[in-house]
Amino acid sequence: MKKLISWIVKQAKKGGLFYFFRLVYNFNSWLQKRFTTGGLFVMGGLLASAVVGIDTKQTVAYKVFTFLLSLISIAVVLSFFFRPRFAVKRILPKFATKGEMLSYRIIIENKSLKKQSGLFFYEDIKEPSLSHKEFLDAQEPGEENRNFFDRTMGYHRFRWLILKKKKAQITEQSLPLLPPSIQKEIKAEIIPQQRGYLNFNRLIISSPDPFGLFKAFVHIYLEQTVLVLPRRYHLPPLSLPGTRIYQSGGVALASLVGDSEEFISLRDYRPGDPLRKIDWKSWVKTGKPIVREYQDEFFVRHALVLDTFIKEDHDEIFEEAVSIAASFVSSMETRESLVDLMFVGEDAHFFTSGRGLCHTDKMLEILAIVTTCKEKPFSLLYSLILNHASALSVCRDIVKCCV
Repeated sequence: MKKLISWIVKQAKKGGLFYFFRLVYNFNSWLQKRFTTGGLFVMGGLLASAVVGIDTKQTVAYKVFTFLLSLISIAVVLSFFFRPRFAVKRILPKFATKGEMLSYRIIIENKSLKKQSGLFFYEDIKEPSLSHKEFLDAQEPGEENRNFFDRTMGYHRFRWLILKKKKAQITEQSLPLLPPSIQKEIKAEIIPQQRGYLNFNRLIISSPDPFGLFKAFVHIYLEQTVLVLPRRYHLPPLSLPGTRIYQSGGVALASLVGDSEEFISLRDYRPGDPLRKIDWKSWVKTGKPIVREYQDEFFVRHALVLDTFIKEDHDEIFEEAVSIAASFVSSMETRESLVDLMFVGEDAHFFTSGRGLCHTDKMLEILAIVTTCKEKPFSLLYSLILNHASALSVCRDIVKCCV
């Protein structure tokens, strides 16, 4: 017995129980999806009667076992006869937000010859798999406070990693009565739990058997993707200091608002152009209104620097940093100023928004897929800031003093 316990502890320290945990987790997930609440109670009774009814001479519990096993077997067999056909169209929005309800529409048509009722559905989302190496390298927050057995076995760490990788919170929803060849539009809801791309794999329609124990499934493959933006917090109106400074070469796509303008060219008048931009001499020569086109060279410019050099066990801190950065991007007024987003991923990245260059949505898309940097040196971010410091409205003198 001691040798057995010693062997189990040895295997646990090597992560050998990982595959056992994964097998148990997958089996439990299958039970939760396939069996109804009543079916799970029957399975519990089946297991209990099997234990109690081992000795058929001392108890009649084996009869209960036989009866419950027959019920489950009939329910499973009946599920093979559920073969309706459906046509499904999923209408998704372009964006979702982490931690907020994502509502979308599903249009479903019953292609079979008889009406379908009592059906349910849920989404199957592509989830990243948990590897053995991740299990060995990860450390659950507060794991050092657990007892020796829990630390050695690693089950709580396994559960924490599974929940951490979960892309969305999904619940089973009911379908209305579906007459033959009639389209029905229904509202579906899920809650994204991670930013980035949420990949919809298939829609699963289920129907309980006549006993209400086991569910038959129809899989409808319908791959689609929605981008989940970072969670954003409500911030008070921001009034950042800074004066307009010269931007070498101007900003080619910026809107024409500023302290100094550089003449670019003449063009035809467009509805909405200010009268002060009309070139009256050209109008006289051509017989049609002509306006002067200018390019600004003086702008207020700020920088938003995201530190991506975070250790793996501080991922939650990094996620909060991304959320705060997204909150600033959403709150800052960029109609008459520029905002530079700087961070380091596989390379040093520099994005500018405002004045017609890049909309807020684009900046949020970038923040939705940003990841931590584990291989590049921090000096890369420092150099990136120094290279652009001279164009910033406030921090250029501060940065020069730090050199």
